[in-house]
Amino acid sequence: MRRTRNAKIVATLGPASSDRAAIEALFRAGADVFRLNFSHGAHEDHRVRYQIIRDLERDLGRPIGVLLDLQGPKLRIGTFAQGPIQLLKDDLFRFDLDRATAGTQQRVALPHPEIFAALEPGANLLLDDGRIRVRVNRCGPDFAETTVVVGGILSDRKGVNVPDVVVPVSALTPKDRADLAFGLTLGVDWIALSFVQRAEDIAELRTLVGDKVGIVAKLEKPAAIQSLEEIVLASDAVMVARGDLGVEMPAEKVPGIQKRIIRSCRQHGKPVIIATQMLESMVTSPVPTRAEASDVANAIYDGADAVMLSAESASGKYPLEAVSVMNRVIEETEADPTHRKMLEDSQTPPPADFAGGIAIAMRQIAALLDPVAIVAYTNSGYSAFVMSRERPAAPILGLTPQQTTARRLALAWGVHSALSPQVANVGEMTSFACQAVVDEGFGGRGDTVVVIAGLPLAQSGTTNLLRIATIA
Repeated sequence: MRRTRNAKIVATLGPASSDRAAIEALFRAGADVFRLNFSHGAHEDHRVRYQIIRDLERDLGRPIGVLLDLQGPKLRIGTFAQGPIQLLKDDLFRFDLDRATAGTQQRVALPHPEIFAALEPGANLLLDDGRIRVRVNRCGPDFAETTVVVGGILSDRKGVNVPDVVVPVSALTPKDRADLAFGLTLGVDWIALSFVQRAEDIAELRTLVGDKVGIVAKLEKPAAIQSLEEIVLASDAVMVARGDLGVEMPAEKVPGIQKRIIRSCRQHGKPVIIATQMLESMVTSPVPTRAEASDVANAIYDGADAVMLSAESASGKYPLEAVSVMNRVIEETEADPTHRKMLEDSQTPPPADFAGGIAIAMRQIAALLDPVAIVAYTNSGYSAFVMSRERPAAPILGLTPQQTTARRLALAWGVHSALSPQVANVGEMTSFACQAVVDEGFGGRGDTVVVIAGLPLAQSGTTNLLRIATIA
């Protein structure tokens, strides 16, 4: 089950991909990590899918990553007394906390005092996924008087986005906390935190999960982009959630921001996932548009670790075709000599520490000796992530005695993870590494292997050893 590409595919499971046959087909077609979207479905639905993944992992002998995506806070207006209303440009419209009184043509409840606490005159409110825009004229702790900038039809409980301010609300709702506790009992590998605005949101989740799972910061608000470096450093990985990001800022700004996020994640060695509408037309069509294929390819050219399918694999008519197309686009892009040149041109110096020094040496040795594999022997995954950051031409074999680490590494660019016994010394580690290269199909007798590890061997975050070996 070795992939012939470096970038990974995250596939969302849902009604169109719920049974063993469908999930296995998606994995064989190229899915490396499965996303459980807790905005939809009951706990029991997700439990069944999770167990299928683990049964599949056992039967096929390949680590599979599982990402739990938390719903996050949903800000919504109240209801209207006589059904939907029509807002016209320059209309005056009021929001308040009076949820007991149904909305009219002039006002509606906005039962979120935290929004009013953050608003200032001149701020914008976006309604119904950005279809309607209003500007605040006057506001207080329990009201906001606005002027309609872009009108439209507004109906009950439509969503509200506040792009211009940081809303003082926790990224973890009571529902998220319950979903998180459930996911931890299952044993998921990654938790995606929605609507991150600042690094403190990540710290709040970190206090609940510790190092049990990796944390993925979903960047979908302008406030998060203003704190990009801090959020990237506080997270274990990042998702560019382009759907809500495109609602809260002009669409023409999203491509540049996507590239900026990828550059930051690569600089800091954090996996980055590009998500939302990558092959959207394949929800109803067995083939993508040319623009969608280019969108996926451009993410790969930029050096993204993974690309993600949402509705395409969860509820679309052609989930298997969507994964297959994404797999082919990645393979074709990575085979283009321009791709390797772009990766090398975008390389930034690693951190000035032992791991950074080993990374530079690894990249130079790999270019000189052309090894069949770079073996990162790791307990926590740190050594493998450090090597992945460098985007070497040789494949990375992440060997670990920890099953949780092997699963987490399924998200990392270029890393083929596999389980290995605990080793007692460097000689034993080198022997296991060479044998694993053969067993996993990377090379054979006489081939060169570069081995990376940290001493002491069982201690996390100590990448300080590089060894060149020849397979006997």
